[in-house]
Amino acid sequence: MLTLSLLRHAKSSWSDPELDDHERPLAKRGIKDAPRIGRFMAAAKLVPDLVLCSGAVRTRATLTLVLAELPHTPAEILYEEDLYLAAPAAMLARLSKVKLPARHVLMVGHNPGLQALALELTGEGARKGLAGLAGKFPTGALAVIDFDLGSWSALRAASGRLRLFVTPRRLA
Repeated sequence: MLTLSLLRHAKSSWSDPELDDHERPLAKRGIKDAPRIGRFMAAAKLVPDLVLCSGAVRTRATLTLVLAELPHTPAEILYEEDLYLAAPAAMLARLSKVKLPARHVLMVGHNPGLQALALELTGEGARKGLAGLAGKFPTGALAVIDFDLGSWSALRAASGRLRLFVTPRRLA
C-alpha cells in the first residue's frame, strides 16, 4: 500500500504587488491554518516518509509550520523547483521516480496542478470527499490518496482511493 498526501500551500500574501510570485510569503491566515493542518495530520498519523516540496517561499513556509506539529521529521525532505506551478503530468512523472522504502509521500505544491493531479489519480472514495475535491482545492487543503500498488512507478489514472479531503476551514 502506498499513500500520497497532496497539500496545497496555505493562504499567501498579496500585500506587496512588486514581489515576484515565487517569493510571496504566507498571509496571517496561512500562518494560522498551516499548523492546524499539521495537528490534523499528527492526530490522523499521517507522517510521510518523503516530502517533495515546491521551492516557492509559500510552500516552504507551509511545510515548516506543518512539520513543527508532527511527532517526528520525515526521513527525507526535497525542495524542488520543478514542482513550482507544475502541471499534473510533471508531478506524476516525479512521483513515478520515488523509490521504496518511501511508502507515504507528501507533496506540497500549487493549484491548479494539485487538484488536477488528485482528480486524475482518484478512482474511488467516499462521495462527500470526492465532491469536495472536485469542487475546490482551497489553500491549505489536504487530499490523502491510497494506492494498492507495489511501486510508485505503477501510478496510473484512477488507480487510487481518496481516503480523505480536508480543508483548514473544516478543522476550525
